[in-house]
Amino acid sequence: MKYRRFGRTGWDVSEIGYGMWGMAGWSGSDDAESLASLNRAVELGCNFFDTAWAYGSGHSEELLGKVLREHADKKLYAATKIPPKNRKWPSRREFKLDDCFPSDYIFEYVDTSLRNIGIETLDLIQFHTWEDSWLDEDSLLRSIEVLRASGKVRAIGVSINRWEPWNGVRAVRSGLIDAVQVIYNIFDQNPEDELFPACRERNVAVIARVPFDEGTLTGSVTLESKWPKEDWRSTYFVPENLKASVQHADALKPLLKNGMTLPEMALRFILNNPDVSTIIPGMRKLRNVDANVAADEKGPLPAELAAELKNHRWVRTPSTWSQ
Repeated sequence: MKYRRFGRTGWDVSEIGYGMWGMAGWSGSDDAESLASLNRAVELGCNFFDTAWAYGSGHSEELLGKVLREHADKKLYAATKIPPKNRKWPSRREFKLDDCFPSDYIFEYVDTSLRNIGIETLDLIQFHTWEDSWLDEDSLLRSIEVLRASGKVRAIGVSINRWEPWNGVRAVRSGLIDAVQVIYNIFDQNPEDELFPACRERNVAVIARVPFDEGTLTGSVTLESKWPKEDWRSTYFVPENLKASVQHADALKPLLKNGMTLPEMALRFILNNPDVSTIIPGMRKLRNVDANVAADEKGPLPAELAAELKNHRWVRTPSTWSQ
């Protein structure tokens, strides 16, 4: 495993971090399998774990706590997220700060996450939805000041809404946050335009989420794919999105040479960008952990292939189903 500096925090975090949504919000999750995969990741050098209260109403956080206790001799970084009070993802322009993150509510959920994980200090707390306009509210600035002084969090970040990387640039430039989490992959290259340069200027860490485009870039999603009604993917991969996603993924397959897999290419594409601090694929199975760490060992893609993939940028905008 290779490591990168996590912005101005000074932490050295694994290039392959661990996204823990699939352990509590997707069908097919099994706690024993999840814990085995998490422990395997630690053994291979993964030290950054990203969860959220919303992933199973704290269940994913509880799993992370078990892993931290199992490996108390290692420095593992715990990142989680405060859910919006109105429980609506993504945020909308008309949502007010008090709809989503009133001050008392922020402190309540920081304490809730600390209890769920079983630790006294969170390495990173993130707002699970975000609007740059909230920076105009003095109460938010005061809440962040109180959090920093409380000793309960080491760093503060925002998780940027799907396909809105512009809606976080102001937060980065404000100097108030230490990290941004944003969708970045072969298709979603828009963060390179404004967000990443701002992060570079302010030394703000970048967490690249959804590296496999919710599964499309693993090659496992087909036109026949179906999910149980309670699985989030059943509402995301509506017919028009499923068809377009499969078509875009199929267009990449001719570029695979010398035994390279689509997931490997997806991860190594992101590794080509030095602005990214860590990538957080979801990994529910041991084979996924092993494959993703192996991709990291191979490092960034050859320049020619990386340049070719620039042509596969897919510009999308939020819709009723994109969440």
